[in-house]
Amino acid sequence: MSGHKTFTMLKPDAVENGHIGAILNQITSSGFKISAMKLTQMTQADAEEFYAIHKERPFFGELVEFMTRGPIVAAILEKENAVEDFRALIGATNPEDAAEGTIRKKYAASVGENAVHGSDSDENAEIEAAFHFSGRETF
Repeated sequence: MSGHKTFTMLKPDAVENGHIGAILNQITSSGFKISAMKLTQMTQADAEEFYAIHKERPFFGELVEFMTRGPIVAAILEKENAVEDFRALIGATNPEDAAEGTIRKKYAASVGENAVHGSDSDENAEIEAAFHFSGRETF
């Protein structure tokens, strides 16, 4: 996957607020191709495993609770320089700090409910994509 694929999740807040279509449109309009996508819901065990890197942080419990409260849209995206370009498209974690026009500036309510996840490295993109998709689910 290196260099040309990344992983994203539209988080429960974005799904609940009806922003799936608008966010996906912004993603594809920015030159990303969707090679895998599904609407799913993470279990507590799923969220704890996916976010294990944050296990010792004080917000871990709230993060797991938030990510399991409703469905998410998981997707693998393709584009040259995918990770870096997608991180720029989604904006800063805190929507108050996000640049105008970014997904988080438009659709996120707070640091905790920030609408979308984007992989932070090529390595994590591969790990996160494999967590949510089998090989036969990607195109």
